[in-house]
Amino acid sequence: GPSGTVGRGTYALVGLVGFAIKHNLDRFVASYVFHRPWGLFNYYVPVREVARITALPGRDAVFLGTMVAMALPFIWLGIVMTMKRLRSAALPPQLVAMFFAPFLNLLFFLILCLLPEREAPPSGLRAGPQKESSSSLAPIVPESALGSAAVALLITVPLAIAAAALGVRVLTNYGWGLFVALPFTLGFAAAFIYGIRQPRSVWGCVGVATLSIALLGGALMAVALEGLICLIMAIPLAVPLAAFGGTCAYAVQKRRWLQNDAPVVLSALLLFVPGFELAEHAVATKPPAFVVRSFIDVKAPPEKVWREVVAFSEIPRPTEWIFRAGIAYPIRAQMLGSGVGAERHCVFSTGAFVEPITVWDEPRLLKFSVRSNPAPMEEWTPYPHIDPPHLHGFMVSNGGQFLLTPLPNGGTRLEGTTWYRHGLWPSAYWSIWSDAIVHKIHMRVLTHIRDEAESAAR
Repeated sequence: GPSGTVGRGTYALVGLVGFAIKHNLDRFVASYVFHRPWGLFNYYVPVREVARITALPGRDAVFLGTMVAMALPFIWLGIVMTMKRLRSAALPPQLVAMFFAPFLNLLFFLILCLLPEREAPPSGLRAGPQKESSSSLAPIVPESALGSAAVALLITVPLAIAAAALGVRVLTNYGWGLFVALPFTLGFAAAFIYGIRQPRSVWGCVGVATLSIALLGGALMAVALEGLICLIMAIPLAVPLAAFGGTCAYAVQKRRWLQNDAPVVLSALLLFVPGFELAEHAVATKPPAFVVRSFIDVKAPPEKVWREVVAFSEIPRPTEWIFRAGIAYPIRAQMLGSGVGAERHCVFSTGAFVEPITVWDEPRLLKFSVRSNPAPMEEWTPYPHIDPPHLHGFMVSNGGQFLLTPLPNGGTRLEGTTWYRHGLWPSAYWSIWSDAIVHKIHMRVLTHIRDEAESAAR
């Protein structure tokens, strides 16, 4: 039963032994009964994948039902032991809900294995001296630095996941609310709770703030909201903002009247990010347009270069890290017809750009619009496949052209241009990434055209 307490050593031992038994039992049943592979990430299947499996009749539903049935005794054991451990550490029993939070529960279990036993304060009385803080949140925050940091993260990171899910999945915003307001607010709130019991050092506040944004990134990947590549791109923006939020919280902790009104401050923070995201969604600012131009000199006349521009052969597999990491890269191009109105298909690793020709000035200028855009990348993820909204309609090519200029030495200067839009904000930051990616794509195509044209001219 869930009554009574357990120490951290017993909790850790039962958890490790229980997981070892469960994982090996699951692996045996999955492998030898249902002939399916089974690994650690199978415990974190996205909800939509579970829904897909249960919607299918037959063996898939039987497999899922069997695994759930085998999990029930271990779930009960985990809940009971966690309730006992929370009582032993004098923490609120409501935190048992963290048992079901994917990946965050691993941090939760680790913290419970580290926190020492504490005697709960008598009903109606506060634990410890009250000179540090009279905040109503103080009783649930341990006095130790490790304990207060753990509680701060357990409170703030799940709320940040919910705010990110609201912005991405419900409002489909990838803007100021997600990339600016959320990191700052998360860092501020985590450091604010960290300093409720007593003032902490500035480095401690900054450390808790940056750890909170790191845990948020890991959780977003764990629950299949985002992939690794986009998280890496967001790091240079999110980490400094979270650290700045932690620094602001350090300054606030010196003003004890704010600490005494901690529930009010945290409630305002809780409403700030969703409110910002809703306002941003209501305004729906039109994405700005960008242009990228790249050029290369070719030791071949324009006539030879033109043939490769119109339709180039298959390009060898990329060696650049950015393409190997998942960014879509060009493979080949084929032309259907000739002249204005013809259709060029530029095949990428994620699909084909469909490009109706608008200017055919042989051998000087080939200009086209874009009628269909493939996904800009394939995300790195522990799951077989994820489909975040930013893969559809957030980075769109509007058109492009190839300009061939004769050089005095008989060669050709080949210039490629792309006009595109992206709906990521702040646009000044994200355009740094998108411009660099488009330039890399240009150079992959231009270099291949140069090599083929020079080879044909020999």
